[in-house]
Amino acid sequence: MNSKERVLRAFKKKQGFPDRIPIQFDLCKQLTYEFGKELGLEPDFAPSYYEDLTYRISANEIRTKLGSDVVVVGGTVPQNYQHEIVKDDITKNEFGMYMKPTPLYIEVVKCPLDIVEKVDDINNYHFPDVFAQGRLDKAERDIDRYGKDFFVIGDVEITLFELAWHLTGLEKYLMGMMCEEPWVEKLNDRVEDWSTGMALQLVKTGVDAIWLGEDLGSQTSTLISPEIWRKMFKPRHKRMIEKLKQENPDIIIIMHSDGAVAPLIEDFIEIGIDVYNPVQPNVNGSDPKELKGKYGNGICFFGGIDQQKLLPGGNINEIREEIKYREEILGKDRGYLLAPAHIIQTDISTETVKEMIKAALEFGYY
Repeated sequence: MNSKERVLRAFKKKQGFPDRIPIQFDLCKQLTYEFGKELGLEPDFAPSYYEDLTYRISANEIRTKLGSDVVVVGGTVPQNYQHEIVKDDITKNEFGMYMKPTPLYIEVVKCPLDIVEKVDDINNYHFPDVFAQGRLDKAERDIDRYGKDFFVIGDVEITLFELAWHLTGLEKYLMGMMCEEPWVEKLNDRVEDWSTGMALQLVKTGVDAIWLGEDLGSQTSTLISPEIWRKMFKPRHKRMIEKLKQENPDIIIIMHSDGAVAPLIEDFIEIGIDVYNPVQPNVNGSDPKELKGKYGNGICFFGGIDQQKLLPGGNINEIREEIKYREEILGKDRGYLLAPAHIIQTDISTETVKEMIKAALEFGYY
């Protein structure tokens, strides 16, 4: 059984059980280089249109050699594009966001619409050309290379809510939203059009799944009320999903949201989301028995391994026990793709990563 069939069976899109629970993981830049050196492979980076997505869609050869059943592809910057250097290590990306690298992420330090006041400000803002030449060249190459044997995810994270507030700044956006400023809906319309265009292109290239993403939760609750999300964003996600499934009825829809977003899972199911990611541990509503028992017949799970404390702690026995527990609960009767709840960062050693993979394989057989 190859990796593609393994994941399709795990996600209940093909009849029968997989031989084992499939696995997936993302690596930060430093770990990508370290494993590349260990494997004798040069990292193949794919510069995303939004910098922090780069490590989701890069180094598929390294990850598959380590044991991932999944490759992840996505839109990159256009052909011959170069970021504008603003000052020192700060660059300006296609959206006009000023980006500054930190030890873990690349952060937005100035937003192009941070002084937005009216609808005309949104109308006059120029989004990057989502159909620009070269944007999917790397995705097409990886699909051609891996698509027969591995499950291919097309990544369109920071889809609606997140892309919108990254353009204005979070405080500005939330204040505009709560005050029902007319420009908010106009911005949301344009963001929806852009993300839908990206997702449709990836579906047409032949991905098996689309990975939508909004970080909608904190450690204790949703960032905005479920009622507001249902009013402002649920219909937009529903429209996107309908268009994607019209293009390919078999496309699998994954929704990513960090934090305590269990109150939204029934809504996810209702609008056609097939898989919930990252099933972040240690937040309200994340008990695996409760999630599986309440929602397991309606949605599959992807993630679940804690990297806030467990993986950085490096206690191999604890890691093994947690992986065994998650696989036994979330993987029962299929419906689970095991993964860390986020990109693996520099506070986790290569040896810990290898032990995580080893345990996932050891305990994951049906």
